[in-house]
Amino acid sequence: MHVEPIRWRGDALELLDQRLLPREVRYVALHDAHEVANAIRDMMVRGAPAIGVSAAFGVALAAQRGDDVDAAAAELRKSRPTAVNLMWALDRMLRARDAGRDLTAEAEAMFREDVESCKRIGRFGAALLGNSVTVLTHCNAGALATAGYGTALGVIRAAVEGGKRVAVFADETRPYLQGARLTAWELHEEGIDVTLITDSMSGHFFQQGKFDAVIVGADRIAANGDAANKIGTYTVAVLANAHGVPFYVAAPLSTIDVHCPTGAQIPIEERSALEVTSINNVSIAPEGISVRHPAFDVTPSRLITAIITDRGVLRAPYEEAIREVFR
Repeated sequence: MHVEPIRWRGDALELLDQRLLPREVRYVALHDAHEVANAIRDMMVRGAPAIGVSAAFGVALAAQRGDDVDAAAAELRKSRPTAVNLMWALDRMLRARDAGRDLTAEAEAMFREDVESCKRIGRFGAALLGNSVTVLTHCNAGALATAGYGTALGVIRAAVEGGKRVAVFADETRPYLQGARLTAWELHEEGIDVTLITDSMSGHFFQQGKFDAVIVGADRIAANGDAANKIGTYTVAVLANAHGVPFYVAAPLSTIDVHCPTGAQIPIEERSALEVTSINNVSIAPEGISVRHPAFDVTPSRLITAIITDRGVLRAPYEEAIREVFR
């Protein structure tokens, strides 16, 4: 199966509604930037690269309709503040507008570039894995989080395509269950060996020596290599470090924010308490209970074995490696 999270129809953007997976596969047609912004905010589409590409098409739709492109970009910019690919894509679209380029063509180019970028990440990352490995991943950094191939899961795909035996353990990723609903579904549909575990089980399996590597995606990487990813990633990184297991972050260069010095400056989105207190609209907590719901956490660069990018594998000292790759 080839997973298609994003489809461009020339005058509409079709998104696979990821809120319905794995129970239902449904595409929703969006016709203006406001609808795209709502889809990003409501997590119909999620994953930093996919958000960026979707926003680019939102700007293209605004231009096609004769809407205010600056206003469209401003609304899209507010939809998910942590994902730096969103800001990168919008800035690129506005530069293209200012240069007189066709915005539909620019968005289409970004879509193609994202798929090729992920395939390069996959090849670089697959080279780091042995011929028979068990990998832990957290959240979803697969085809569903990109234009169609994946970052962390792109590494796994490339390894499998290269003949390596790869078994994947997927954290369920509370509270939105991206690991259970999306990663497990995506890998299972493609015939890749996957085992679902709850977030609290990973320490047990680290202790048992089950994992050969951890591979996760990122929503923003600071200039010093600190990486923001779905909440719970930092916990996994601490466990990996304690058990001597390599911890890899896979992301395109567009996820690196060279203007953000450290992870302390990365904005952390706080999402609705309802996502914590209920599952599928069924309450699981006392009514009126206090809730905190940071959607992301930051893994310090000292816990990251390597950052796998579309331009190669970066290793510590990350400030120097990141400066070099952007020259």
